[in-house]
Amino acid sequence: MTRSIDIARIEAAKGLIDPVFLDSPLVGHAALDAALGCEVLAKVETLNPIRSFKGRGTELFAAQELRAGDRLVCASAGNFGQGLARAAVRRGAECVVFAALTANPLKVEAMRRLGATVRLEGHDFDAAKAAARLFAAESGLRFVEDGREPAIAEGAGTIGLEIASQAPGIGTVLVPLGNGALLAGVAAALRHAAPGAEVLGVVAARAPSMKLSLEQGRAVETAEAATIADGIAVRVPVPEALEMLRGRVDGILAVEEEGILRAMRLLHETLGLVVEPSGAVGIAAMLADPGRFGGQRVATILCGGNLTPQQVRDWLVPAGTAVP
Repeated sequence: MTRSIDIARIEAAKGLIDPVFLDSPLVGHAALDAALGCEVLAKVETLNPIRSFKGRGTELFAAQELRAGDRLVCASAGNFGQGLARAAVRRGAECVVFAALTANPLKVEAMRRLGATVRLEGHDFDAAKAAARLFAAESGLRFVEDGREPAIAEGAGTIGLEIASQAPGIGTVLVPLGNGALLAGVAAALRHAAPGAEVLGVVAARAPSMKLSLEQGRAVETAEAATIADGIAVRVPVPEALEMLRGRVDGILAVEEEGILRAMRLLHETLGLVVEPSGAVGIAAMLADPGRFGGQRVATILCGGNLTPQQVRDWLVPAGTAVP
């Protein structure tokens, strides 16, 4: 049985997480509201040393679980690996990260720069995770799985407490859904601090395993997760994450690839932010179904901003624009 997420531990987490990851801004813009037909509040989790929310959960996990000399193994599309590497190395521990052969090279280099040993194996994230799990078992090292450790979800839950404080009476909160730690932690926090808020997870339509699993009440694997949103490209759900999410979420939405790109461009045009695909899916959900959110006050989490220069050119720069 998975240890349940505890609101008291979420509230206490702020004393253990590096403050550089805390109290991120919740911002809006009139042009964004006009484009989406509702009042939009964006929780910006890209203004920290790893450009993503992952530092919250990995910091809490490391503060509670790690000692100098520990050796860890994990799998990551890039952001979780950055967070765990930074948190571990700062405490005198070692971190080996497995990433797919197709992983974002900017994220791979960032993990190495933060002190991780990075091994590239497998055609996608879940194949890399299988290799990491096997390596950890054969080496006698601790395997740390994003979505399985309650402390990682509880660290992410501090985002929910901050949203409730920054936007009292918020109506709906849209949360990107990958392995599930972010949604589980934020949903638990909001159920306590903003019980009237509707909490919705958002997946990429091309990576629907978590949506299917929560709707069917069992783990549902998919053959592929062929989405540009690498941070939520999950095809093998984490059973413990499904357990942590059960009963806490009001629904799961799925967004198409073109909608994700439109959302990224809209955020760049209105807020001036570079947001990676997984971070833009909440905005994509509003674009896809404006009638559902029309006139409401809606918050979403821009959970990461790690794009390569080529991705910026391909996804954010309008066609025909000269790039230096």
